[in-house]
Amino acid sequence: MIQITPSLAIDESEIQEDFIRTSGPGGQNVNKVATGVQLRFDVVNSPSLPEEVRERLIRLAGRRISKEGILRIDARRFRTQEQNRRDALDRLIKLIRKASEEPKPRRKTKPSPASKERRLEIKRHRSEIKRTRRSVSPSED
Repeated sequence: MIQITPSLAIDESEIQEDFIRTSGPGGQNVNKVATGVQLRFDVVNSPSLPEEVRERLIRLAGRRISKEGILRIDARRFRTQEQNRRDALDRLIKLIRKASEEPKPRRKTKPSPASKERRLEIKRHRSEIKRTRRSVSPSED
């Protein structure tokens, strides 16, 4: 079990990892060893996720999630397979943790009368500055 939050854990069998060859540093090893990791997690069919966390995770994942609801994370930052596996898993955990946080409800606010007056005063002042910059036309002489 992978512990996400104190109340949320995911079974390791829900995560699939594929190892892929990656470009970048590594010399001749790049063409021989599959160090990159492609982690897949089925968000839609996961029994571990509560419904509200699932919905927020789908929204947060953006283009990393397929139409079938499978989240894909590619990790190829490091030269070793183990570091890339850890990186991909950490990114998945961070994403699920963020989705498990309930968003703060937005409260509508109105600008105060004093702030409205300050805004209008600044606009009047700016207008006056711009008006004095205008070139004087010959008819006003």
